[in-house]
Amino acid sequence: MIAVWIIIGIVAIIGIFIWATYNSLVTLRLRVDEAWSDITVQLKRRLDLIPNLVETVKGYAKHESGVFEQVTEARSQVVNAKGVKETAAAENQFEATLKSLFAVAEAYPDLKANTNFIELQKELVDTEDKIQAARRFYNNGVMSLNTKIQMFPQNVVAAMFSFKQRDFFELEADEQAKADKPVDVKF
Repeated sequence: MIAVWIIIGIVAIIGIFIWATYNSLVTLRLRVDEAWSDITVQLKRRLDLIPNLVETVKGYAKHESGVFEQVTEARSQVVNAKGVKETAAAENQFEATLKSLFAVAEAYPDLKANTNFIELQKELVDTEDKIQAARRFYNNGVMSLNTKIQMFPQNVVAAMFSFKQRDFFELEADEQAKADKPVDVKF
C-alpha cells in the first residue's frame, strides 16, 4: 500500500512540474508575441512618417529622384517582410536609405529650417527610440523563452508540446553600433 502512495506522489509531482513548466512556457511565448507586436506597431508608425518626410524633401530637392525611389523601395521591403529575420534584413536596408535621404536634406538650408521637416524629424527620432525599446523587450523575452526551452528538465516538456525557439531581432554590426548611440539627426 505504501508503494502505491509513493507512486501516486511521484506521478503527482511530475504532473505538477509538467503543468507549471507548460504554463510558464506559454506565458513566455505570449510575451514574445506581444513584444513582436509592439515592434511592428512602431515600425508601421515610422513607415507612415516616411512618405510625409519624402514629400517635404521632394519640395526642395526635385532633382534627387533616385534617393526618393530608393527610400520608397526600402519602405516597401519592410512593409512586405515576413518574420523576424526578413524584417531585420529589410530594416537594415531601410536605415541605409534613410541616411541618404538625410544627406540630401543637408544640402538644402531652407529645408532644414522648414517647420514640417523639423516636426517630422522629431517624430522620427521619437519613433526610433520606441523601436529600440521594443526591440530590447522582444529580445529579452526571446532570450528567456529560448533559455527555458533549452534547459533540462524544461526542455523535455518543451519538446513534448512542440515549443520552438524564436529568432532574435538583430541589427547588422554597424547598425548595432549606431543603435547603441542616440539617433544622430543633423539639420
